[in-house]
Amino acid sequence: MLKLLTIIGARPQIIKAAALSRAIRNNFSDSVTEIIVHTGQHYDVNMSDQFFVELQIPQPVYNLGVGSGKHGRQTADMIIGLEEIMEKEKPDFLIIYGDTNSTLAAAITAAKIHIPIVHIEAGLRSFNKKMPEEINRILSDHVSTYLFPPTQTGYNNLVREGFRTGTLPPFSMDNPGIFHVGDVMFDNTLYFSDAARKSPSILDKLALHNGAFVLATLHRNTNTDDAGRLNAIFGTLLEIVRDYQVRAVLPLHPRTRKQMDVLLEGDLLSEIKNNPDFLLVPPVSFLEMIQLQNGARCVITDSGGVQKEAYFLNKPCIILRAETEWVEIVESGAAMLCDADRYKILNAFAHFEKKPDSVSHNIYGDGNAAEKILRTLLNEFEQKNGLKSETGINAQIS
Repeated sequence: MLKLLTIIGARPQIIKAAALSRAIRNNFSDSVTEIIVHTGQHYDVNMSDQFFVELQIPQPVYNLGVGSGKHGRQTADMIIGLEEIMEKEKPDFLIIYGDTNSTLAAAITAAKIHIPIVHIEAGLRSFNKKMPEEINRILSDHVSTYLFPPTQTGYNNLVREGFRTGTLPPFSMDNPGIFHVGDVMFDNTLYFSDAARKSPSILDKLALHNGAFVLATLHRNTNTDDAGRLNAIFGTLLEIVRDYQVRAVLPLHPRTRKQMDVLLEGDLLSEIKNNPDFLLVPPVSFLEMIQLQNGARCVITDSGGVQKEAYFLNKPCIILRAETEWVEIVESGAAMLCDADRYKILNAFAHFEKKPDSVSHNIYGDGNAAEKILRTLLNEFEQKNGLKSETGINAQIS
């Protein structure tokens, strides 16, 4: 059996891991075993636990329970715990997702004890190294053995950084393989959209009507911890609610809820909390998020994952950042970079009111990325162990 050790720590990683776990359960249960490790980076029940049940992911075998904290302390605590687990379990491959501190801690630990690292969502770049996520992405890529960029742009970024194309196995940290097989989040959106349609609707619960509200999410510390930016964003959202006679729905990240009370100007905070068309709700489940995005007139966010989901669901997206790692969405015209600029946000909203054309999703694959990743790894495992393989695919782009 091929043994995978999957590292997750934040809600987006739990969602991404669902695609791989589902593919193992449906197609590889006789040849692949997965052990899930939760670092506990997100420890709120609404931000984590319910997702395992809803997305049908096996419960973690290990939970480090590190919680929040400064970057250095949090990463160090993860490294200490992960090293013990890796030495005990001796996996064939380590699976990491995205760009969190959990991703970086797992990559550093595995690289030093020579466990091959599989980085899913490799090659993403915002080209802003002030973002901790950017540092995590770059460092994780450069110690990985198997790189799975979700888009051609991600692949091109790796090539520009010196990764060689057309490399042949055996792959290693010094001779990594790059495989472009699509995006596991596109797999998930396709799979769970049907489940979301059959589930109790959060729109009914919140008395929302399709196309009559905007969905906003805000969680990056560059926005939540800066009084000027936070006031500009919330003030502009309130302006959109008034001028366009729409409602605004904000599933609040715990940090955002806390910082609102600390940093928002008193009059603005009072107006938001007392406006019946400004709905501040707790974090929602993944299926509820799909329902909200499907029903929204527009999505306004600083989340990379939400940008992509809006694109998959043909919803216009206003990005509350100066740059994005998902450049294809902006280039397609489906999203606009607005930062925390009131003028840009209002202009973008007015632009999207013109009902832009539907977009193509083929830049994110065909919805079978997780299966292709597993076939690639299983092929490598069988070749390494001298087993006859009929599962491999020629996924590497040269």
